[in-house]
Amino acid sequence: MTKILIAGIWMAATMLVSGYATAQYIASQKRIGVNGEANFVGLDYETLKPVNVPILFEGALQGYVVAKLVFTADAEVLRRLPVPPHPFLVDEAFRVLYSDSHLDFRNLERYDLDKFTEGLKQKTNARLGRSVIRDVLVEELNYFDQDVVMTH
Repeated sequence: MTKILIAGIWMAATMLVSGYATAQYIASQKRIGVNGEANFVGLDYETLKPVNVPILFEGALQGYVVAKLVFTADAEVLRRLPVPPHPFLVDEAFRVLYSDSHLDFRNLERYDLDKFTEGLKQKTNARLGRSVIRDVLVEELNYFDQDVVMTH
């Protein structure tokens, strides 16, 4: 009887130790990429509410630009901030899109998204007083003509 009891305890202890070791090994492999570089561990991806910007030309409303943005930031830094960076990033996106003279939807050309997102990142981090935002991503950037927009 004691042999069976000892064998049962031995099997349970062996299963617990091997399960713990396997979980630790898998977790360490997820933190390190295939080529040995660290993955995006500790980054949060935060989605902003759409930014609606009216486009004015010669004193008349032409339409609206709607931008959906995502930013990445260190999760620990976000938790320690006294205010969230979301409203600052939305405000900077609105200011840039509203005041950009190169954004002409009558003579549409490619818009420099790298310059746009890098500028948003730098301006928002400057307003926050520290490097919080690591990257700004454009999820959607749409233009709606005034004729298409329904008014109430």
